[in-house]
Amino acid sequence: MTEACIPFEHARAAIPDHVIVREMRDGAVLLNAETGRWFMLDDIGTRVWKALTSSASIQAAYEALLLEYEIDAADLRTDLEGLMASLSAHGLLEVRCG
Repeated sequence: MTEACIPFEHARAAIPDHVIVREMRDGAVLLNAETGRWFMLDDIGTRVWKALTSSASIQAAYEALLLEYEIDAADLRTDLEGLMASLSAHGLLEVRCG
């Protein structure tokens, strides 16, 4: 994730073509088929993943999650930024500006 994408309303999260997602009973597994690296998400992480990758913008996902969960707005923003940075660093998520 780049600094230019920090304003959530100007960025969108996308699943790279080389990522395989498998949902399970209590979460999901994300596999980077190019590197063999994988990441496991619990049920809340999976819900956040779905919101990020299916919303028109990261801002839209943030707003939906803020309504859905009882969490401080600043904490949610910090959590989203951390998750996106971690997933991006492992090639499991692309954050696109504009």
